[in-house]
Amino acid sequence: MEIEKLLKDKGNLKPLPDENNLGFGIHFTDHMFKMDYSEDQGWHGPRIMPYGDFHLDPAAVVLHYGQAIFEGLKAYKGRDQKIRLFRPRENAKRLNRSAWRMCMPEMDEDKFIQAIKELVKVEARWVPSLKGTSLYIRPFIIASEPFLGVRPAKEYIFSIILTPVGAYYSEGFNPVKIFVTDKFVRAAKGGVGEAKTAGNYAASLMASEEAKKLGFTQVLWLDAAQRKYVEEVGTMNIFFLIDDTLVTPALSGSILPGITRDSVLALARKWGIRAEERPISIDEVLESAESGRLKECFGTGTAAVISPVGSLYYKGKSFEVNGGKTGELAQRLFDEITGIQYGDREDPFGWIEFVE
Repeated sequence: MEIEKLLKDKGNLKPLPDENNLGFGIHFTDHMFKMDYSEDQGWHGPRIMPYGDFHLDPAAVVLHYGQAIFEGLKAYKGRDQKIRLFRPRENAKRLNRSAWRMCMPEMDEDKFIQAIKELVKVEARWVPSLKGTSLYIRPFIIASEPFLGVRPAKEYIFSIILTPVGAYYSEGFNPVKIFVTDKFVRAAKGGVGEAKTAGNYAASLMASEEAKKLGFTQVLWLDAAQRKYVEEVGTMNIFFLIDDTLVTPALSGSILPGITRDSVLALARKWGIRAEERPISIDEVLESAESGRLKECFGTGTAAVISPVGSLYYKGKSFEVNGGKTGELAQRLFDEITGIQYGDREDPFGWIEFVE
């Protein structure tokens, strides 16, 4: 794929933000990637251009019928100054699964990877060096055809934007408090819960805002049918270490298939830890917490990597996990995954791709 590069003059580049105060999703780099789709031409016009506004017709399908999907991954700068991507081909595959579910055109996986690498190379100065920082990569596709009517659009925009980031949660790697809701539902089987589509996140906002007002970091969702089985946290998949078994809800059509989730399962099994993907009820989780059998609980996701859970709040009662402290397994997984991402540890699964 020939990518046109329409780059800013060096004298017009933005000053870099302070690496000690990056936040998450606040600062954006000088350039972005953009490519268009039409029914007759397919994907065409790949270009790297100055970061800026899109021109959208007020009737663009994305604004009315919600055809929008996205991905999230990171570029990491190691002590050797090399820039690494963590399992980007899994993001390419998941983008295409989301595209299929939302009746949107799929993207050639090699071209997806090429676009990311070329943009990150152009913006290499934006990849921060401090431990725990990274360059967050947000590829997305939106329906741009101006049309009012409920059918898949015939025109789309694929774009990639970049933002240097620090820790996702203000707590950093300290345990977070989770609010379990049986009032609101994120997704139902047969719906679009397993797609990384914009509407899923809009649907989560009400419960998330209520949880934050009560002092909680995130919401743990239960299944839509019975409000009984654990599904996922707002921005993460969820794991429970019960006795010596690591348990996570099975992918059932309403849960996002997380790449960090898959990485945790692979590492746990490599280390000889029994790992189960199965339905797990909130009653089982809380009973194991009360009996002391729940040794650890943590979330997994690209943004936070591993997020220890110190307590679960359900129906007016708080259930502490591991004395409110980070567990040994969560710490080990965090150290291993981030070690691979930054090039400090061996990569036994071949998960890293270099930006060269």
